[in-house]
Amino acid sequence: MDFYQGRRILVTGGTGSIGSQIVRQLLACNPSTLRVLSRDETKQLELQESLARPGLPPSLRFLIGDVRDPARLRRAMEGIEIVFHAAAMKHVPACEYNPFEAVQTNVLGTQNVITSAREAGVGRVIVVSTDKATRPENTMGATKLLAEKLVSAAHHFSPGQILCAVRFGNVLGSRGSLVPLVERQLHDRQPVAITHPDMTRFMMTIEEAVRLLLLAGVRARGGEVFILKMPALRVLDLIEILIEEHAAREGGIAEDYPIRRIGMRPGERLHEVLLTEEERMRTREEETVFVLEPQGGSRTPEQLSRSLQRLPEYDSSQLAPLSKESIRRLLVRAGILAPAEKSAVDVS
Repeated sequence: MDFYQGRRILVTGGTGSIGSQIVRQLLACNPSTLRVLSRDETKQLELQESLARPGLPPSLRFLIGDVRDPARLRRAMEGIEIVFHAAAMKHVPACEYNPFEAVQTNVLGTQNVITSAREAGVGRVIVVSTDKATRPENTMGATKLLAEKLVSAAHHFSPGQILCAVRFGNVLGSRGSLVPLVERQLHDRQPVAITHPDMTRFMMTIEEAVRLLLLAGVRARGGEVFILKMPALRVLDLIEILIEEHAAREGGIAEDYPIRRIGMRPGERLHEVLLTEEERMRTREEETVFVLEPQGGSRTPEQLSRSLQRLPEYDSSQLAPLSKESIRRLLVRAGILAPAEKSAVDVS
């Protein structure tokens, strides 16, 4: 995107699944400076090595640091124009068992980013959020909802600065997500675990998610939450496809790989919600996103009324789920399955 060309940009959590893809797509935009802040030196080394062919661009710098540390953030943001804040505790069970650690990273860390950006004169801050922030039922979702609220509130006391958040659903193939877990279980010949056969989730590829995140960064005017439209699927359908593909590659049949129901984990919910009925009153619909405006926004009562009539609650259980053929195509786009002509399973 031309918008990011020649810009000075910082990505927090820049070695994670989402953060590293933000870095890759921003590098293609030729920023003048791109700083990657994360606390894991091993992941930094892995990302450097993966980007080292044909060579690391001189604009790219790697910084060790934690968003819990305001002083480190202030140094990292010196001279920066745009911040993408992807650092977070993202796994539901870890946040349930370590709730205050989640608060320190997802809430206090986000406030540190906002405050440091304001003090450093950063013009634009884009925060990565999640569908679990919508009517939260677990610690991770609650902390990300507070992060969204901090972004919207900061809009009112940071004149001249643009802040927004973007809600994702589940991202295929990201670290610790369902697909890598199922693939490990299949490789180890273990029964594939499923928490509930009726579970549904919003899904998209990492590349699609980050493309829309960068687009939201361009379109933001201040205080919005961009809710990325994405398809929903039944988790059981996804698992069955992964089993079928693995079995075919190994010369077996799907029945060789049993599915074991283990029950829902602490903090886990059956379906996800991207947009609540209450939020739709402040929401406008665009081609690829819903845009939730901050409280006290500029929309007229008539505009809000039209939104109320037009936009339903965006619930993964209420959308028509992807067919298995569509799920396979999504897995191909994500690079998890080979293209159809090379796939072990004929989907024609």
